[in-house]
Amino acid sequence: MNGHADVGPLTSLDLRLQWRAAATADLADWAALIARTAAVERPVWFERRADLEQILASKKNPAAANTILGFDPEGVARACGRITRNPEGEKAIGFGCVDPGWQGSGIGTGLLGWMEARTRQRFAADADAGADGGSGAAPRLRLHMEQQHTHQAALFGDAGNRIVRYFNEMHRPLQDGFPEAVLDGGLELVTFGPRLHEPVQLAHNEAFRDHWGSEPRNEEGWGFVVNDPLARPDLSAVVVERASGRVADYQLASHDAGSAESRGYAEGYTDLLGVQREFRGRGVAQALLADAMRRFAAAGMDKASLDVDSETPTGALALYAKMGYVAVSTSMVWDKDL
Repeated sequence: MNGHADVGPLTSLDLRLQWRAAATADLADWAALIARTAAVERPVWFERRADLEQILASKKNPAAANTILGFDPEGVARACGRITRNPEGEKAIGFGCVDPGWQGSGIGTGLLGWMEARTRQRFAADADAGADGGSGAAPRLRLHMEQQHTHQAALFGDAGNRIVRYFNEMHRPLQDGFPEAVLDGGLELVTFGPRLHEPVQLAHNEAFRDHWGSEPRNEEGWGFVVNDPLARPDLSAVVVERASGRVADYQLASHDAGSAESRGYAEGYTDLLGVQREFRGRGVAQALLADAMRRFAAAGMDKASLDVDSETPTGALALYAKMGYVAVSTSMVWDKDL
């Protein structure tokens, strides 16, 4: 078994595969494995080569220590895993997949074991380096899955993980017209662009301070948002206060042209929608969602889509329903305290 010196614990991984950390030379094989798995499991979204390039460029979560790829004797990638962690955050997040033809043979269990061991290492290393801000947080691994992937639920449950949250994907058809939403005279809606990157980052960190599971986005994390290969700033907008120029609200959107073929429709996706506390109750979220629908429709989209915490305390679920969004699928968040 081959392994990179920095890749972390390898003892739980299947000896039928050769394991090593992901590198630039592996991008094509890594992306092909994920696409091959997605063709069978049909997730709402999956990572493509451009996303993996971003992952390899991370300085906060270097790939040499936080990714793993397993290759069969013919050199075909059959499994992958990785973790990511905000050093000051309360959890690490695990990602991975196993080639459909190799599922059910224990490889997934081994990958989960690697993620758990690597998570323990990360928390210990961050604490020793003082990178955790002195929080002394106990290691926790978080996993996400879509409800239809029952094989993942069995795997996670058998490994001792527990469901801690549900999220709803919601769609709003665009052929049904658009709701009317008007901003008051002290506010202005503008298209998102580079000059707003930092102000919106600061506004996002403040707006999501009371959201479950959210952690502040650092410079690298925010760079992943604004430089996402699917990001569409032309479909995104920000509400600013005229007098001060302060960000009141923002809607950051993306579009996955590749998913249109598999899903049978084109969607504009609201990745992030946030309202600063002092501007809540003034209709800014409604105005941004209505604006997003018009932008999506003008760009040829069939639906407006977003994802929402089913237990959000902000009233967002009721707002989306009022705007015509309907829940179409559910995903779950699983945690394991280590």
